[in-house]
Amino acid sequence: MLEQVNLVKELADKHGRRRDSLIPILQGLMEEKNYLTDEAMVLVAKELDISAADVYGTASFYTFMDTDVRGKYVIRICKTISCSMKGKIEVLHTIEETLKIKVGETTSDKKFSLLETNCIGWCHKAPAMLINDTPYTELTPQKVTEILQEYMKM
Repeated sequence: MLEQVNLVKELADKHGRRRDSLIPILQGLMEEKNYLTDEAMVLVAKELDISAADVYGTASFYTFMDTDVRGKYVIRICKTISCSMKGKIEVLHTIEETLKIKVGETTSDKKFSLLETNCIGWCHKAPAMLINDTPYTELTPQKVTEILQEYMKM
């Protein structure tokens, strides 16, 4: 807990203690833990002198801010029509079969989480996904299998 307190204070020192500092502070916490704990959101609320409900409302609004424990590698597959028209369903099934999880789940070893998300900005190279912050485009079942095998080695 003390570690979180120090991190929140450090991020507030860096980004400020105004309402418009909320998102950069939450992003900093996300970089550290891959998700936002209730405790961290309360600490942010106190540091910025805003309500915990305001912090949680902001965090839960954005799909890239997770309030649930996620795996080390968060796979976000685009759910737009562009990706669907170019084979996303087959790619998604390959991911699910390879990792033995469904969308919204995390592997038992906490290594991978699989999520669908709105447009990630790669429609021109659909289907696309992100693994943490790294984009992968023009996916095929074979290509996604190779990508996942590399992450499994890490």
